[in-house]
Amino acid sequence: MVEQRQHGRTPVHNSEVYLLRQMPPTFSTIPPLSPPSPITPAEDDDFCNGMPIEALSLSQPAIAVADEKLAVEERLSNAVHVLSTETTALQNLTALYSTDRLAREGFNRAVEAITRRNHPKYPPHHHHSHSNRGATDGKIVVIGVGKSGHIAKKLVATFNSLAIQAVFLHPTEALHGDLGQIGPRDTFLLITFSGKTPELLTLLPHLDKSLPLILLTSHTRPETCELIKHRPDTILLPAPIHEPETKSFGVSAPTTSTTVALTVGDALAIVASRELHPSVASVFAKNHPGGAIGAALRKPSLSEKTMRELAVGMEMIPLLNTPPEKTATGADVLRAGYASPSGWVRLQNGDVISPRRIRKLDSADLVASLEELKGWLVMSKKEFVPVAADSSVEKAAEWVLGMRVALGDGQYEDNAIVAVMDRGGCVGLLEVGSLLEEA
Repeated sequence: MVEQRQHGRTPVHNSEVYLLRQMPPTFSTIPPLSPPSPITPAEDDDFCNGMPIEALSLSQPAIAVADEKLAVEERLSNAVHVLSTETTALQNLTALYSTDRLAREGFNRAVEAITRRNHPKYPPHHHHSHSNRGATDGKIVVIGVGKSGHIAKKLVATFNSLAIQAVFLHPTEALHGDLGQIGPRDTFLLITFSGKTPELLTLLPHLDKSLPLILLTSHTRPETCELIKHRPDTILLPAPIHEPETKSFGVSAPTTSTTVALTVGDALAIVASRELHPSVASVFAKNHPGGAIGAALRKPSLSEKTMRELAVGMEMIPLLNTPPEKTATGADVLRAGYASPSGWVRLQNGDVISPRRIRKLDSADLVASLEELKGWLVMSKKEFVPVAADSSVEKAAEWVLGMRVALGDGQYEDNAIVAVMDRGGCVGLLEVGSLLEEA
């Protein structure tokens, strides 16, 4: 302390209390410097922006909201994981049937087995005796149990809607009398992920060996499949998954495996139907008249379809917009017709130019003024042939043909225009030629 005073120093005072002890003579007698006192929130204006600590604490409702958001995120993350996993399985399946020789050969043989035995030009196996079915009634007998049985039933519905006759056969019921529904032109389609389902192995010896047997399974090689070992001529249709479902989802519930099986079955149904029928869409529409799908596919008959449905609505006929200082030409009409969603063009006075007339414009007409072309290009409202909007297309066409024969003055020729009328107003237009083509 004496030395401090001699050098003009004074003790530094703060809030700390120090316990001084006698220092050994070998050490300096100067005590170590005291650490600075901690700054309290009140001493720092910027601390937490001046907010008291209590205000930053989470309340119980805030914690509950945060927990709920985390739960929602986890829920959606799990859902996306399932979708991503099954998408990956389908991508691998696509690659398999694009590159693997055995998979491609198996699919080709499966389609041939179905189409050959569902086509009347191929005779049945006459030595088969336990069926009363006709020679041209070949069908697919789809067999499965458990979740594979549900996939089998769905595929039966798909085959039938595409005009390929199919039935579901439960393996246990088959052993108790249902084998009687198997016909001499039938094809078996067995579905088993493991390839060793006990019920199918029990049934296998009782299935006619002269009938083709397709196996939809996870195995990609015949030598690994137990069922094929018992029947080597089986057609292998692989439907593998890239990883076990227990690894993907922590549970062995059939998920990815049923997705790939259903997908391969759908591919088989679509391809076979295309080879058996000239128009798959038409047979599907015929076999599926009900529900929203049937309503969308069903085309109304001419006796049901009305002129209102067939006509081009006035809102679909745009005006021919030409600057006042410019004289409209045939080229302007052609451009307007090309840009029109209906192909029709309307003038300010209500006269119209129909698609058939626009198509008759030649190179000389393109430079001619609209006034010069009006004689044959533009149809005046006075020339329209009025028809009630609720008239059927069939009746309207019959009436137009009758008037054409009776008058023979060109008013009812293909270029003529039918005005579809409702409550005294025109709701749409139609060329006579288009009406007769529809009829």
